[in-house]
Amino acid sequence: MNFFYEAAVLLGAAIIAVPLFQRLGLGSILGYLAVGLLLGPSVLGFIADPEEVLHFSEFGVVMLLFLIGLEMEPSRLWRMRKQLFGLGLLQFLGCGVLLTPIGLALGLTWDLAVLLGLILALSSTAFALQILNEQHRLATPHGQTAFAILLFQDLAVIPLLALLPLFAGDLGANAGATLWLDIGKAVGMVLGAIVFGRLVFPRVLALIARSGVHEVFTAAALFLVLAMALVMEWAGLSMALGAFLGGVMLADTVYRHELEANIEPFKGILLGLFFIAVGMSVNLTLVFDNVWWVLGITLGLLVAKLVVIMLVGMAARLPRQEIPRLATVIAQGGEFDFVLLSAAVSAGVFDQRIASLCIAAVTLSMALTPFLYRGGNWLAGRIGVNRPYDKDFGDETPPVLIAGLGRFGQMVARVLKLQGINFTALDPNITQVEFIRRFGSRIYYADAARLDVLRSAGLAQAKVLVIAVDDEEAALTIARMVRNHYPQLKIFARARNRHHAWKLMEIGVDTVMRETFASSMEMSVEVLKGLGYPGSNALEAVRTFRDFDNQLLAASYTHRHDVETLRKTEHEAIVEFQALFQQELKQRRGKETGADTASDTATTSMSDER
Repeated sequence: MNFFYEAAVLLGAAIIAVPLFQRLGLGSILGYLAVGLLLGPSVLGFIADPEEVLHFSEFGVVMLLFLIGLEMEPSRLWRMRKQLFGLGLLQFLGCGVLLTPIGLALGLTWDLAVLLGLILALSSTAFALQILNEQHRLATPHGQTAFAILLFQDLAVIPLLALLPLFAGDLGANAGATLWLDIGKAVGMVLGAIVFGRLVFPRVLALIARSGVHEVFTAAALFLVLAMALVMEWAGLSMALGAFLGGVMLADTVYRHELEANIEPFKGILLGLFFIAVGMSVNLTLVFDNVWWVLGITLGLLVAKLVVIMLVGMAARLPRQEIPRLATVIAQGGEFDFVLLSAAVSAGVFDQRIASLCIAAVTLSMALTPFLYRGGNWLAGRIGVNRPYDKDFGDETPPVLIAGLGRFGQMVARVLKLQGINFTALDPNITQVEFIRRFGSRIYYADAARLDVLRSAGLAQAKVLVIAVDDEEAALTIARMVRNHYPQLKIFARARNRHHAWKLMEIGVDTVMRETFASSMEMSVEVLKGLGYPGSNALEAVRTFRDFDNQLLAASYTHRHDVETLRKTEHEAIVEFQALFQQELKQRRGKETGADTASDTATTSMSDER
């Protein structure tokens, strides 16, 4: 069948099914799975060979990991090392032990049953991260823990693939040397990828950026992702791991946001295609012929993982409401199960029937993930607190509404209180709410990211909304929602950093305040005083810098997506700023010289009088 015809039908079906499933509250992933199941060999047979689609669409997962890598600076990744290797290893081995009986029930020997248990211990990076991204929960405690565990699982794919020939009995006398050679090749490729991504490719991007040809920059971004993935695959590693490393190496460069903007559209389409391909791979005939086996394996897989991951969450000392969310978001089987099970069949480790039953169970567990996570959220709401969100906000409608009363919001609230200005504050931390209420503040336990809650709290009558929530995505959600429904309302928002400030400015927030900017300016004044600067000179120097940086923030906002223009604008601003400082220094020296001259003249005059 013609490729373009197939592509048109797939895209058309996705356009219809995905919004429909979203509208029904089932999520986009189930929509893609339904499209794949309907068009696959088991129902309509529109696509006869789903394996080709699955292999091509795996680049969607690769691009997803690259974009996540762009958000993970090396320093942040280093801080996650205990979660990555501690919790990841605990989950992997714990699930492997509890899933070993599945292999024994299928008639495997102990060693092969352990191998099958370890394979089934892997979870779906694509499903879990897509759900966390859709619900803006990747930055939450359970989201970060899930990410660390998934990243460790990607690393675990490497030794599992390397061990398959050993289980097949295909290794001869040179087995040890071959294994060490494979490990050395893998380590060498990782080090080479780090050097290339850190030292070489940023210089290539600089040359391309100076050319001003935007489509070449997009091609370079795609080349980097594909090259890193393919090189890692050649070395026997995970393609997703290679893409992730490439993203991490570029996370703290000036090209991060440009790369993200270029890759995002391709990632979204290919990741959707991946979920469609997973739906196509479901063999309904096999499922119906062995329905009890498939259901039994699926149930055993989910129960074992839920138990182990909940224990891991307790070991990580997560808040108790985060534990069911963590367990339900990564309880499914993973896309690497398809790769490992197929490789095991090719190597003669498992027979095709066992692999097919496990693949069907893994696919079914993936399809159940959105429902499981919804149940985890419901359970989290039941055990997290002893009371529901507030619904009655009283009849009073103060002029100021504050979303988030953490450290930042409390400072704003205290100033307003001292000035006799009434406000209503909303915060989802019940401990915080109950503590602050003791001091007579008008604060409610509520989720400010919901429009109905804001309206109940008096948003329509308020003059000012202060967005002071900790979470970046929540701040953007609130700002976007309020600006769309109340365009005349004044919005003042806390920004985590420069890039967050730009995103808030895009939405149309009236005033954006970077959270550490003012305090760092005050510290700079004290540092200059400590170095011997007169107080007035220290204040003037910091004031000059503050005005300069605010002007630069506004000027660079226009070119925030153009890396070359952004760099040029910042360079010109720095040159201008240095010239301004030199001019002020000359004027100050002139005044001091004039004062010294006047003093000398007065002294001479007094001497003459004597």
